[in-house]
Amino acid sequence: MIDWRGTALGACRGVRTGPAVTYGLIAACCLLFIVSPVSGLNPVYGTGDEVLAAQSAYFRRWGVVPAELVRGDPGALLTPFTALFVHGGWLHLLGNMLFLWVFGAMAEERMGHVEFALFYLGTGYVALLGYAMAHADSEQTLVGASGAISAVLGAFLFLFPRSRVTSLFPFLFFLPLRFPAWVVLVFWFTLQWLAARAAGAGPGVAYLAHVVGFSVGFLYAWVRFRGGDRVKTPAAATEGDSQP
Repeated sequence: MIDWRGTALGACRGVRTGPAVTYGLIAACCLLFIVSPVSGLNPVYGTGDEVLAAQSAYFRRWGVVPAELVRGDPGALLTPFTALFVHGGWLHLLGNMLFLWVFGAMAEERMGHVEFALFYLGTGYVALLGYAMAHADSEQTLVGASGAISAVLGAFLFLFPRSRVTSLFPFLFFLPLRFPAWVVLVFWFTLQWLAARAAGAGPGVAYLAHVVGFSVGFLYAWVRFRGGDRVKTPAAATEGDSQP
């Protein structure tokens, strides 16, 4: 199991309101998913073919269609923002929210509420735009907060490289092993980069958006906090565990 509470909550002891933006983003994504046709919990959308048609229209309306975005269609220019709050299924949602909960709290504590909110939305937009530009002819819809959350991971790598991260590796029989954050996150980024090189523009995981988001997030943190404004990892972060 993952002891994320020691990291996420302990890192924010100095912030009276806690990671309010992180909590708000998680709440917004979960609420929008529950009322959407994707969750299967809203009877308004019916069942069978009706709900499938509603899901397709939902993704098309709020997700990023690379070809439309690259053409500069007016209605498509805002979709990189709206797509950050749309998810393709329960596992997609829960996986992204776990990452955001663990790593977002510490990044927000370091940046502050307003800066973190702008950072999240801005880097998320750039990540999806980068994917769209690389697949300019694609009509496949892209949704999810992964690009923005990847940027949070990139910023976390620069800000808290020595914090301890507990990870489960399938090839090691899922043994929980603790490593410095820089080891785990560099390993994670390498996997995303290799997957992005092998992936196409069809349905599946948009690994390239992860790579772009992570890179932009790391570069932002490097530019913003490199001049002596970088702080040591909070004590609670070294005591708690998290998972990338």
